[in-house]
Amino acid sequence: MAAPAPATAGELLSIDPLELRFPFELKKQISCSMQLSNLSNDYIAFKVKTTSPKKYSVRPNTGVVLPRSTCDVVVTMQAQREAPPDMQCKDKFLVQSVVAPAGITVKDVTGDMFTKESGNKMEEVKLRVTYVAPPQPPSPVPEESEEGSPSRASESENGDGPAGGFTRALRERIEPQEKSLEAGALISKLTEEKNSAIQQNHRLRQELDLVRREVSKRRGGGFSFIVVIIVALIGIFLGYLMKS
Repeated sequence: MAAPAPATAGELLSIDPLELRFPFELKKQISCSMQLSNLSNDYIAFKVKTTSPKKYSVRPNTGVVLPRSTCDVVVTMQAQREAPPDMQCKDKFLVQSVVAPAGITVKDVTGDMFTKESGNKMEEVKLRVTYVAPPQPPSPVPEESEEGSPSRASESENGDGPAGGFTRALRERIEPQEKSLEAGALISKLTEEKNSAIQQNHRLRQELDLVRREVSKRRGGGFSFIVVIIVALIGIFLGYLMKS
Protein backbone atom coordinates (compact mmCIF):
# COMPACT_ATOMS: atom_id res chain seq x y z
CA MET A 1 0.00 0.00 0.00
CA ALA A 2 1.41 3.38 -1.01
CA ALA A 3 2.14 5.95 1.66
CA PRO A 4 0.03 9.14 1.76
CA ALA A 5 1.36 11.99 -0.35
CA PRO A 6 3.27 14.52 1.77
CA ALA A 7 2.11 18.06 2.34
CA THR A 8 2.96 20.74 -0.19
CA ALA A 9 4.34 24.11 0.83
CA GLY A 10 2.93 26.56 -1.69
CA GLU A 11 3.48 30.26 -1.64
CA LEU A 12 0.05 30.82 -0.12
CA LEU A 13 -1.17 27.63 1.63
CA SER A 14 0.44 24.36 2.73
CA ILE A 15 -1.99 21.45 2.27
CA ASP A 16 -1.73 18.18 4.17
CA PRO A 17 -2.28 15.58 2.83
CA LEU A 18 -2.27 15.83 -0.97
CA GLU A 19 -4.10 12.48 -1.22
CA LEU A 20 -7.53 11.93 0.32
CA ARG A 21 -7.70 8.34 1.51
CA PHE A 22 -11.16 6.87 2.17
CA PRO A 23 -11.53 3.45 3.90
CA PHE A 24 -14.20 2.33 1.44
CA GLU A 25 -17.30 0.50 2.70
CA LEU A 26 -20.56 -0.04 0.83
CA LYS A 27 -23.66 1.84 2.03
CA LYS A 28 -21.71 3.90 4.55
CA GLN A 29 -20.69 7.55 4.72
CA ILE A 30 -16.94 7.97 5.06
CA SER A 31 -15.00 11.11 5.96
CA CYS A 32 -11.42 12.28 5.88
CA SER A 33 -9.83 15.65 6.54
CA MET A 34 -7.10 17.92 5.26
CA GLN A 35 -5.37 20.84 6.91
CA LEU A 36 -4.68 24.18 5.25
CA SER A 37 -1.77 26.10 6.81
CA ASN A 38 -1.08 29.77 6.19
CA LEU A 39 2.61 30.41 6.75
CA SER A 40 2.47 34.02 5.56
CA ASN A 41 1.46 37.29 7.16
CA ASP A 42 -1.46 37.77 4.75
CA TYR A 43 -5.11 36.80 4.89
CA ILE A 44 -5.67 33.89 2.51
CA ALA A 45 -9.09 33.05 1.09
CA PHE A 46 -9.66 29.54 -0.25
CA LYS A 47 -12.21 27.53 -2.17
CA VAL A 48 -12.43 23.73 -2.59
CA LYS A 49 -13.82 22.17 -5.77
CA THR A 50 -14.34 18.55 -6.85
CA THR A 51 -15.04 16.72 -10.10
CA SER A 52 -17.95 14.86 -8.36
CA PRO A 53 -19.90 17.48 -6.36
CA LYS A 54 -22.92 15.15 -5.86
CA LYS A 55 -20.71 12.44 -4.40
CA TYR A 56 -18.79 14.53 -1.86
CA SER A 57 -19.66 17.09 0.78
CA VAL A 58 -16.93 19.62 1.75
CA ARG A 59 -17.13 21.62 4.99
CA PRO A 60 -16.15 24.39 4.74
CA ASN A 61 -15.83 24.62 0.97
CA THR A 62 -14.86 28.30 1.19
CA GLY A 63 -13.18 30.23 3.97
CA VAL A 64 -10.37 32.43 5.20
CA VAL A 65 -7.10 31.29 6.81
CA LEU A 66 -5.72 33.95 9.09
CA PRO A 67 -2.00 34.80 9.07
CA ARG A 68 0.17 32.13 10.70
CA SER A 69 -2.82 29.88 11.40
CA THR A 70 -4.51 26.75 10.08
CA CYS A 71 -7.95 25.59 8.95
CA ASP A 72 -9.28 22.01 8.90
CA VAL A 73 -11.50 20.93 6.00
CA VAL A 74 -13.63 17.77 6.27
CA VAL A 75 -14.53 15.87 3.09
CA THR A 76 -17.39 13.36 3.37
CA MET A 77 -18.13 10.76 0.70
CA GLN A 78 -21.79 9.79 0.46
CA ALA A 79 -22.78 6.14 0.95
CA GLN A 80 -22.05 4.14 -2.19
CA ARG A 81 -24.16 1.21 -3.43
CA GLU A 82 -21.47 -0.27 -5.67
CA ALA A 83 -17.71 -0.58 -5.43
CA PRO A 84 -15.68 0.83 -8.34
CA PRO A 85 -13.76 -1.65 -10.56
CA ASP A 86 -10.47 -2.66 -8.92
CA MET A 87 -11.19 -0.10 -6.16
CA GLN A 88 -9.76 2.63 -8.43
CA CYS A 89 -11.12 6.17 -8.06
CA LYS A 90 -10.73 8.89 -10.69
CA ASP A 91 -12.23 11.71 -8.59
CA LYS A 92 -10.13 14.84 -8.06
CA PHE A 93 -10.18 17.87 -5.77
CA LEU A 94 -8.87 21.34 -6.43
CA VAL A 95 -7.93 23.83 -3.69
CA GLN A 96 -7.80 27.44 -4.89
CA SER A 97 -6.29 30.16 -2.73
CA VAL A 98 -5.81 33.93 -3.15
CA VAL A 99 -4.38 36.75 -1.09
CA ALA A 100 -7.31 38.59 0.43
CA PRO A 101 -7.64 42.03 2.01
CA ALA A 102 -6.76 42.25 5.70
CA GLY A 103 -9.70 41.74 8.00
CA ILE A 104 -11.78 39.82 5.43
CA THR A 105 -14.41 37.39 6.77
CA VAL A 106 -15.97 34.23 5.32
CA LYS A 107 -19.08 36.21 4.28
CA ASP A 108 -16.92 38.44 2.12
CA VAL A 109 -15.47 35.53 0.08
CA THR A 110 -17.04 35.30 -3.42
CA GLY A 111 -16.48 33.13 -6.46
CA ASP A 112 -15.24 36.14 -8.47
CA MET A 113 -12.15 36.33 -6.27
CA PHE A 114 -10.87 33.04 -7.79
CA THR A 115 -11.07 34.04 -11.46
CA LYS A 116 -8.24 35.29 -13.63
CA GLU A 117 -10.23 38.40 -14.41
CA SER A 118 -10.08 39.46 -10.77
CA GLY A 119 -6.35 40.12 -11.06
CA ASN A 120 -5.71 38.44 -7.69
CA LYS A 121 -2.66 36.28 -7.18
CA MET A 122 -4.18 32.79 -7.20
CA GLU A 123 -2.67 29.42 -6.44
CA GLU A 124 -4.22 26.00 -7.32
CA VAL A 125 -3.34 22.61 -5.83
CA LYS A 126 -4.83 19.34 -7.09
CA LEU A 127 -5.61 16.44 -4.75
CA ARG A 128 -6.35 12.88 -5.78
CA VAL A 129 -8.69 10.36 -4.11
CA THR A 130 -7.71 6.83 -3.09
CA TYR A 131 -9.87 4.02 -1.70
CA VAL A 132 -8.28 1.79 0.93
CA ALA A 133 -9.55 -1.34 2.69
CA PRO A 134 -11.22 -0.64 6.05
CA PRO A 135 -9.39 -1.86 9.18
CA GLN A 136 -10.36 -5.40 10.14
CA PRO A 137 -11.59 -5.96 13.71
CA PRO A 138 -9.76 -8.64 15.71
CA SER A 139 -11.24 -12.12 15.52
CA PRO A 140 -13.19 -13.01 18.69
CA VAL A 141 -12.12 -16.64 18.47
CA PRO A 142 -8.44 -17.15 17.54
CA GLU A 143 -7.86 -19.94 15.07
CA GLU A 144 -5.97 -22.96 16.36
CA SER A 145 -3.00 -24.15 14.38
CA GLU A 146 -2.38 -27.78 13.60
CA GLU A 147 0.65 -27.65 15.86
CA GLY A 148 -1.62 -26.78 18.78
CA SER A 149 -3.78 -29.89 18.38
CA PRO A 150 -1.27 -32.41 19.80
CA SER A 151 -0.66 -30.20 22.81
CA ARG A 152 -4.40 -30.05 23.47
CA ALA A 153 -4.58 -33.83 23.18
CA SER A 154 -1.71 -34.20 25.61
CA GLU A 155 -3.47 -31.83 28.01
CA SER A 156 -6.49 -34.11 27.97
CA GLU A 157 -4.35 -37.15 28.60
CA ASN A 158 -2.46 -35.48 31.45
CA GLY A 159 -5.64 -34.21 33.08
CA ASP A 160 -5.16 -30.54 32.05
CA GLY A 161 -7.79 -28.49 30.32
CA PRO A 162 -11.59 -28.96 30.32
CA ALA A 163 -11.54 -32.49 28.87
CA GLY A 164 -8.76 -33.53 31.25
CA GLY A 165 -10.67 -32.14 34.23
CA PHE A 166 -13.72 -34.19 33.29
CA THR A 167 -11.60 -37.32 32.91
CA ARG A 168 -9.92 -36.73 36.27
CA ALA A 169 -13.27 -36.20 38.02
CA LEU A 170 -14.69 -39.35 36.42
CA ARG A 171 -11.64 -41.34 37.50
CA GLU A 172 -11.91 -40.02 41.08
CA ARG A 173 -15.53 -41.10 41.13
CA ILE A 174 -14.98 -44.57 39.66
CA GLU A 175 -11.93 -45.57 41.74
CA PRO A 176 -13.76 -45.48 45.12
CA GLN A 177 -16.57 -47.53 43.59
CA GLU A 178 -14.09 -50.13 42.39
CA LYS A 179 -12.47 -50.27 45.84
CA SER A 180 -15.90 -50.60 47.45
CA LEU A 181 -16.76 -53.51 45.16
CA GLU A 182 -13.47 -55.23 45.98
CA ALA A 183 -14.09 -54.79 49.74
CA GLY A 184 -17.64 -56.14 49.35
CA ALA A 185 -16.39 -59.21 47.51
CA LEU A 186 -13.78 -59.85 50.22
CA ILE A 187 -16.38 -59.52 53.01
CA SER A 188 -18.72 -61.87 51.16
CA LYS A 189 -15.96 -64.43 50.76
CA LEU A 190 -15.02 -64.24 54.46
CA THR A 191 -18.68 -64.58 55.48
CA GLU A 192 -19.06 -67.72 53.36
CA GLU A 193 -15.92 -69.22 54.90
CA LYS A 194 -17.20 -68.41 58.42
CA ASN A 195 -20.61 -69.99 57.70
CA SER A 196 -18.90 -73.06 56.28
CA ALA A 197 -16.73 -73.39 59.41
CA ILE A 198 -19.78 -73.05 61.67
CA GLN A 199 -21.61 -75.76 59.72
CA GLN A 200 -18.61 -78.04 59.86
CA ASN A 201 -18.29 -77.42 63.61
CA HIS A 202 -21.95 -78.29 64.01
CA ARG A 203 -21.53 -81.55 62.09
CA LEU A 204 -18.50 -82.47 64.23
CA ARG A 205 -20.47 -81.84 67.40
CA GLN A 206 -23.24 -84.09 66.12
CA GLU A 207 -20.75 -86.86 65.30
CA LEU A 208 -19.16 -86.44 68.76
CA ASP A 209 -22.56 -86.87 70.41
CA LEU A 210 -23.16 -90.00 68.37
CA VAL A 211 -19.79 -91.40 69.45
CA ARG A 212 -20.53 -90.65 73.06
CA ARG A 213 -23.90 -92.38 72.91
CA GLU A 214 -22.41 -95.45 71.21
CA VAL A 215 -19.65 -95.72 73.80
CA SER A 216 -22.15 -95.32 76.61
CA LYS A 217 -24.24 -98.15 75.28
CA ARG A 218 -21.31 -100.53 74.91
CA ARG A 219 -19.53 -99.77 78.21
CA GLY A 220 -22.55 -99.29 80.36
CA GLY A 221 -22.23 -95.59 80.77
CA GLY A 222 -18.47 -95.45 81.49
CA PHE A 223 -15.78 -93.95 79.36
CA SER A 224 -12.57 -95.76 78.57
CA PHE A 225 -9.26 -93.92 78.44
CA ILE A 226 -9.19 -94.13 74.65
CA VAL A 227 -12.59 -92.49 74.36
CA VAL A 228 -11.46 -89.68 76.64
CA ILE A 229 -8.42 -89.11 74.44
CA ILE A 230 -10.58 -89.07 71.31
CA VAL A 231 -12.98 -86.59 72.87
CA ALA A 232 -10.07 -84.37 73.95
CA LEU A 233 -8.58 -84.39 70.44
CA ILE A 234 -11.92 -83.54 68.91
CA GLY A 235 -12.34 -80.68 71.38
CA ILE A 236 -8.91 -79.28 70.52
CA PHE A 237 -9.71 -79.49 66.81
CA LEU A 238 -13.03 -77.73 67.32
CA GLY A 239 -11.36 -75.00 69.37
CA TYR A 240 -8.82 -74.43 66.60
CA LEU A 241 -11.58 -74.11 64.02
CA MET A 242 -13.48 -71.61 66.14
CA LYS A 243 -10.44 -69.40 66.62
CA SER A 244 -9.64 -69.33 62.90
